[in-house]
Amino acid sequence: MTISHKPRKRFGQNFLVDQQIIDQIVSAIGANSNDNLIEIGPGTGAITKHLVKLCPKMSLIELDRDLIEILKNNFIDLQDLKISNMDALKTDFSQFYDGRKLRLVGNLPYNISTPLLFHLLTVGHLIQDMHFMLQREVVDRMNAIPGEKSYGRLSVMIQYNCRVMPLIPVPPESFSPAPKVQSAVVRLKPYSQKPFIASDEILLSTIVKLCFQQRRKTLRNCLRPYDSYSSSIGQVIDLTSRPEELSIRDFVDITNIINQLKDKDL
Repeated sequence: MTISHKPRKRFGQNFLVDQQIIDQIVSAIGANSNDNLIEIGPGTGAITKHLVKLCPKMSLIELDRDLIEILKNNFIDLQDLKISNMDALKTDFSQFYDGRKLRLVGNLPYNISTPLLFHLLTVGHLIQDMHFMLQREVVDRMNAIPGEKSYGRLSVMIQYNCRVMPLIPVPPESFSPAPKVQSAVVRLKPYSQKPFIASDEILLSTIVKLCFQQRRKTLRNCLRPYDSYSSSIGQVIDLTSRPEELSIRDFVDITNIINQLKDKDL
């Protein structure tokens, strides 16, 4: 028996109802029975019911307790399906690693998508790929290149860690209720070997965040806390540049210069 559920605004719930889009997403994921597949925010199971046929032992993470009961009822005959009442933002995803890398899927609530992406990057080495429905503007930011208006902290940190592949544009009418924004499905594939390697990834994150908090200022002004290293940085990067003009490699180079000089100062 299928039980209905009224979407809750406080959970940012917009349920996907367009079967054509659902079919495209399932096809793009290409799940199989050997996958360590985890769906975040499955709702009432519109995508789940297709994925579970391909991967019967998949896991579901849902915050809304009412939806947990609906999912249990909708999939009552599927004993291998694992349904957990969890907040994805607070979930330690390493607990799902069993020697098989994680494959993450989700129609993510727009109000948590960016912090959740940063949270997942912390376990990127355990993830095979991620297929997420996001606000189109977020996907554009993730895929932006230097010089574009949408290029920022999210662009740099996602692209440093993952290959970004926008897949499927999704209009508002594909959801119930219809959001006021355009959406898109994106595939993120964490690198097994990053193109550029920061010697201190926490420092890289700190520097990128610091720079884009002041994106209209020159690099020299953004890096005031690291002023003692500016002459060395200036030999590699133009300090009159603005953060939005710098490539991922530039941010990695800045990080590595600072980290190397810090070690010498100790």
